[in-house]
Amino acid sequence: MSLKYTLERFRWIKSLFSPFKPFKVKFYAGKIRVGVPYYYPRKWVKYTDEDAIKAATEHKANKNKLLVSDEQLFKMYKNYSKPVPLKVGFSYCSLGWKTKWSDTDFRHEWNPVLSFVFFGYQIALTFYSPYSCHYWEPWLYYEYATDKTKSKLERIKQCRKEAPETWTSSDEGTVDYYERILKPKYLK
Repeated sequence: MSLKYTLERFRWIKSLFSPFKPFKVKFYAGKIRVGVPYYYPRKWVKYTDEDAIKAATEHKANKNKLLVSDEQLFKMYKNYSKPVPLKVGFSYCSLGWKTKWSDTDFRHEWNPVLSFVFFGYQIALTFYSPYSCHYWEPWLYYEYATDKTKSKLERIKQCRKEAPETWTSSDEGTVDYYERILKPKYLK
């Protein structure tokens, strides 16, 4: 894993030094319960000979139209890996996000999680905002889609114009989430 890739996975920490209020940290300790993000902490191991034989046998049974030898199938599956539960160790998932309809249509998918597992027990730190997507999506826009040659205040104005976070609900009426997620000096 390259250093550039590793640093990119922790880029969300930059939100602490941005115009956005700091995220919160949720602590959990107990039996394994916190996923990273969709699965419980796990590691990937190479297929054993038995795994490869089983997979090749199932392949032949389900796809008998393929003219492949048992040896070719075994060699193919021998290079596969499978997930197994983590017994002891750390696991981490970065801020989960994607773009949907355009390069600047950011969607929050999951919060960053750092987890330590020890024989069925887990200590997990989840980094989150109580405003969830209303926090992370504007921050992603700020980080990736605004002009970095401009001041922080000008970049926030660009965010508010191009990626508004004004929502209407039956409970609260109309809410501009920028009023809730920005540090006070950037609310001008």
